[in-house]
Amino acid sequence: MTNVYSAEVKDAAFFNQIGKDGFPGLVGLEVIYIDDQKLKLRQEIKAVHLAPNGMLHAAVILTLADTACGYGSIALLPEGAKGHATIEVKCNFVGAANGSAIVCEAVPLHLGRTTHVWDAGVYSESSGKSIAHFRCTQMILW
Repeated sequence: MTNVYSAEVKDAAFFNQIGKDGFPGLVGLEVIYIDDQKLKLRQEIKAVHLAPNGMLHAAVILTLADTACGYGSIALLPEGAKGHATIEVKCNFVGAANGSAIVCEAVPLHLGRTTHVWDAGVYSESSGKSIAHFRCTQMILW
């Protein structure tokens, strides 16, 4: 089995390809931008993403943010690392989604040999209104 993390070019197309047959593809996440300072993902909102009360399910927001931070860690793994795993998340929900899509922008706060720490903001694509603030710690696997 090939280690997908070893690819030299880790651009939006790379992440959309590795995610298409897994959970990110199943729920419809799309990487729209990545560099060494920021990662941006988009989630189109469909009926399947709603809770019984008609609001966007919190798990959709958490999935979007955690995937953004995880993909960021993949892109910035230290030389020789084999992968990563989420070891802690914290999310504050500050608004409700409106419109047809949400977007997440994730930025690294700490990129060490044993952990990465990321901050991510989730907002409405149409209004720009903030929906959630997310912090995530990734353990680097050797």
